[in-house]
Amino acid sequence: MEIILIRHGKPIIPSLKKISPLAFSEWVGLYNLSSLCDASKPPVEAVRVASTCKAIVCSELVRSIESAKALEIKTVTLISSKFNEADLPVASWRFPRLSPKIWAVIFRVLWFFGYSRNAESFHETKERATEAASILKELAETYTTVLFIGHGVYNRMLANELNSTGWSGPKNPGSKHWSFGVYKYKKE
Repeated sequence: MEIILIRHGKPIIPSLKKISPLAFSEWVGLYNLSSLCDASKPPVEAVRVASTCKAIVCSELVRSIESAKALEIKTVTLISSKFNEADLPVASWRFPRLSPKIWAVIFRVLWFFGYSRNAESFHETKERATEAASILKELAETYTTVLFIGHGVYNRMLANELNSTGWSGPKNPGSKHWSFGVYKYKKE
């Protein structure tokens, strides 16, 4: 059995002009609605790997679903919010004004340390990843090969869960768009 975790293609990024933490919440909302860039084409190897999978799983986010189409996938087996990217917390501060990329790093680090205002906490996301990994494993039992078109942080959480429950694969399936990791079940 195999589970492949692939990161979605590059989405259209909302404006990167400096914004306040209060405006960052709106920016994240726009990012989560973003389509893929026209130039974001999957590498041949990613298309080949996707074509070998009998079950395809996407999050509910547009960039995941559109990545399935870019990978030439005709039918998606499951689309579920259980597979959405880990939330980013926000703050209602009006200052300072920084690039959304910097706010994303700041709020992600704060999230790892327990700050989760208006977002699912790290602990809650970890529990959701455990449930999502169980779904992927059940699909692998039925379909043998499963592809999840996911997200940077969430794919790493799923990889940790798979590696800790009898599967072997890379600790990090890759943070670049279209990067992937293959996880195989270790038979006892």
